[in-house]
Amino acid sequence: MPEIILTNIDKNYGGAARNAVEGLNLRIEDGDFLCVLGPSGCGKSTTLRMIAGLEHPTAGSIRVGERVVDDVEGSVLVPAERRGMGLVFQNYALWPHLTIERNVAFGLELQRVAKADRQSRVDQVMETMGIAQYRDRYPSQLSGGQQQRVALARMLAVNPSVMLLDEPLSNLDSRLRLEMRAELKRIHESFRSTVVFVTHDQWEAMTLATRIAVMLDGRLQQVGTPTEIYDQPANRFVAEFLGNPPINMIELDAAEPLAAGAAEYLGRHGIADAGTLGIRPEALRLDAGAAAAGSEDWAVPAEVVAVLPTGGNWIVECMSAGRRLFAVTSVPPRACPGDRVTLLAAPDAIHVFDVEGKRMTLAPRSGFHTQK
Repeated sequence: MPEIILTNIDKNYGGAARNAVEGLNLRIEDGDFLCVLGPSGCGKSTTLRMIAGLEHPTAGSIRVGERVVDDVEGSVLVPAERRGMGLVFQNYALWPHLTIERNVAFGLELQRVAKADRQSRVDQVMETMGIAQYRDRYPSQLSGGQQQRVALARMLAVNPSVMLLDEPLSNLDSRLRLEMRAELKRIHESFRSTVVFVTHDQWEAMTLATRIAVMLDGRLQQVGTPTEIYDQPANRFVAEFLGNPPINMIELDAAEPLAAGAAEYLGRHGIADAGTLGIRPEALRLDAGAAAAGSEDWAVPAEVVAVLPTGGNWIVECMSAGRRLFAVTSVPPRACPGDRVTLLAAPDAIHVFDVEGKRMTLAPRSGFHTQK
């Protein structure tokens, strides 16, 4: 399967003041399951459509394997139907007047595949996707999850070298979404295709992707594995976009005791120019007494406001010096609303960002530094 390389991509619609995509450089590795993640309007669907050939860059180039499919400066443009890619949209786009079998065979018919080969391929894909028993039905007779499987089967039937999926699970309920995530994972492992998956759902990205590309306002913010994105966010936006409950953020320029204490803690590690200190809720530990914190632990007194069970975890809402902080624990907390506790976090669980929102990390023996 080919790698995909986007180089210096800009996309502007009709002379707009701001580019929909700007300065995008992205390498999608052979066999990747890359999730393009970001809020609405960040440019993720536009990026997918440019890879597919449904939109064309205003500047830059796109290469798939050894073939350049878009190059504005070189006046190269390979149409969508000649790029060898499969595309699944959010709304499935099934033909309502065709049976499920005919829908799955549609792409093969366009490619003029011989009837016997076409039937063999359709039978194989429908069996793999678990929809063979619906071959004589019409899309309106299927559930949303079944229709999604048909859309995926139609794409897989043409054996695309690259699979492009634009928020394909958005119209499904939570249970079907979970089932289809597992299905997509299995499809990727079985077919080993290069997959580009657009979503605004962080959990879809975290559970499906081999790598995640986070975008904001048309610009790429960070690319990495799910673990890298979550544990080492490149900037404050990435840190706040991923996580539920969201990361606790303490503004260090605020005139409050909590900010002063956080600044003093960082000062002990040799830094005085940080803008924000962040701690993910699951990294906060609760001690019901006046805890004997480790010398390197960040520690603050707090009062428990609420304990919220979520099924497998408990969210503990606390107030410290007028600031709301959330902790998450996988064991029943012994603290109750009104209890005084100490909140603790180890140094390696603390995220620090400079005044511009760039990540700063704790370097061995030399304090914090801005990540390049």
